[in-house]
Amino acid sequence: METPPPISLPPQPRPQPGSPSRGNEKIWSIFCHLSVFIGIGFLLVPIVVYLAMKDESEYVVANAREALNFHISVTIYLLCCVPLAFVFIGFLLGAAILISMYVLSVVAAIKASEGGCYRYPLTIRLVP
Repeated sequence: METPPPISLPPQPRPQPGSPSRGNEKIWSIFCHLSVFIGIGFLLVPIVVYLAMKDESEYVVANAREALNFHISVTIYLLCCVPLAFVFIGFLLGAAILISMYVLSVVAAIKASEGGCYRYPLTIRLVP
């Protein structure tokens, strides 16, 4: 009697950080993701929120960490586009990075408003 082939289970989704217990937590999380629209302070906002809420809310810290890692990664990618601008591909690549940064930030803010934590694609995880 032959044994049936093993059943492969689909990959399990990553466990979500604690869900928000207060409306404030959602607002702080959304603000971290949308800080790309305020200009110069786009790196500063997630750092401040991450450090201020470190002991208070796992949900806010997880969102701030994701936003901070994404913003740092985008900064690195844009700095790599500077030398490529001399061969004109840097302009196109930089524009694509900026457009995707804004779109992904809005998607992450929507996910945070629903009580989740969005994992940005192609992000270097520098902040543990």
